[in-house]
Order: sequence, then structure tokens, then C-alpha cells
Amino acid sequence: MKYSGIGGQAVIEGVMMKNRDEYATAVRKPDGTIEVKKDTYISMGEKVKLFSLPFFRGIFSFADSMILGMRSLTFSASFFEDDEEDLEPSKFEKLLERVFGEKMEKALMSMVMVFSVIMAICIFMVLPLFLANIFRHFIKSQTIMAILEGVIRIGIFIAYIKLVSRMEDIRRTFMYHGAEHKCINCLEHGLELNVENVRNSSKEHKRCGTSFLLIVMIISILFFMVIQVKTLPLRILSRIILIPVIAGVSYELLRIAGRSDSKLVDILSRPGMWMQGLTTSEPDDSMIEVGIASVEAVFDWREFLKKNFTENQS
Repeated sequence: MKYSGIGGQAVIEGVMMKNRDEYATAVRKPDGTIEVKKDTYISMGEKVKLFSLPFFRGIFSFADSMILGMRSLTFSASFFEDDEEDLEPSKFEKLLERVFGEKMEKALMSMVMVFSVIMAICIFMVLPLFLANIFRHFIKSQTIMAILEGVIRIGIFIAYIKLVSRMEDIRRTFMYHGAEHKCINCLEHGLELNVENVRNSSKEHKRCGTSFLLIVMIISILFFMVIQVKTLPLRILSRIILIPVIAGVSYELLRIAGRSDSKLVDILSRPGMWMQGLTTSEPDDSMIEVGIASVEAVFDWREFLKKNFTENQS
């Protein structure tokens, strides 16, 4: 396997792929055609040198992913809003338009991102602490309590994924997620980027965000085993304050895993790959075509194969 440097994510009926400062979002429109939008995004690490250093880059790479993800999701969703265009704007929408004017879309996007982060912290960091705290009268060991909290956190995550996967749109998004992984795996294993080769490639990838989330949960167990505070308010505060630290460490581990082919790293990456079974599904050929269109808009895969897999080229 050769590291390609490209990454991406699934969106509504499509795939976004990023290569350096360029990214492209390909969407299968309701009429069956593929629409591709190519743009540039300068990461925070490129704007501020400090943000590109080890540990710091993990924190700001996560922020970059959220911003880029929201942009791509907004673009993909625009093709499926026809039924809503004739509806009268709500009072809240009218208020936002008066306050923000032409910047309403960006303001709304920022509000959604902030709300999403707050909800994620409450559900996946604070709630497990409260649930684990129920057993504090019976369990005196702080180490066992930290492990219990981590197990509850993983359980909530799995339950959440299982719940949202019951929605048809989410199931299809998971299929596009599989198409994204398959396209990258196809290239990084030296195969031509075509439907047949992509179809036969793995839908799991070591650099996946799902693996990152699992690493975060495992690292959080280790942190909270060591960092122990007595009162519940301080424990809540510690969970929130340590999120950037845990994210930074987790990113570095995922970065190592994504660039290594060693047996040890493969073994350590296995739980994250298993977890991807929840968030990726086998795509159909039409979804694979969308993934390929997204890759080809930002990445010269033929040149990549020529440089790294010369022996495989005819």
C-alpha cells in the first residue's frame, strides 16, 4: 500500500474528496447525472504555522474537517430541496435573514456546527460520566470507573449509529462512505481507478474518521484513569477541557496507522476497522462512479500509479 494523501467523506447522494488544497464534491442528481463542484480550501495549519505542529494539527484538522464537511453537505443538499422552495419561510428564517442578510447561510452553518459540537460533548462525553456515576457507590476503584465510563461511551456511540442507520438517507450515505473508502483503497493498492477494481477493493480504511472516534474513546479511558478528580463538577470540567488533548493524541496515532503497513499497526488498527462496519456499506456501481468522479477532479491517479506502482502498469 502506498499513501496517496487524498481523503474524503460521504455526503447526501455523493462523495467529497480532498487533495492538498483542492477538494471536489460529486453528487448524483435526481435526474441521474453527476454534478461535480471543485474548489479550494486552505487549512488552518497552512494559515498558522503553530497549528501544523504535531498534537496541535490534530485539533485543527478536526475543525477543518467540520468546516469542509458542512460546505460539501450544503452543496449536496441543494439538489434535493426543490420541494421546500415553495414553502413560506419560517419566522426564524425571516429573523436570520434580517439579521445576517446575504451572510445568512454562513451564519446558519456556523450555528449548526456549534450546536453539533455541544450536543456531541453532552452525549458522548458528559452523559457517559453521569451514567457511570450511578455505580460509584458500588465501585470504589477509579481505574474501574474510568473503564466503565469508556465502555458506556462506546456503547452509546454504537447505539447512536445503529439508531440513525435505520433512516434510508443515512443508509445510502453509509454506502457512499463505502464508495469513498473503496476508491482510495483501489489507488493505494496500485490498481486502475475503474468500477470493477473499486468494487473489488475493501470498504474499510485505516484513516477513517470512525477509527479516529474509536481511538478517541480508548485514549479517553487511559487519560481518565490517570487524571482523577473527586467532585462531579470537576470531573465534568475535566472531560470538556481534555477533549482537545485527547483529539490531538488520537490524531497522531491515526496518522501513524494510516501511513504504516506494519503487522503491529495492522493489529492495533483492527478494532477501528471493525467499527467501520457500522458506518460503511457496500455501494452499488452508480455510487462508485460518483466516487471516481470526485477523485478524478482533484487527483491525477494515473501519475500516482506510474510513480509508485510502475511494475503494475502496462
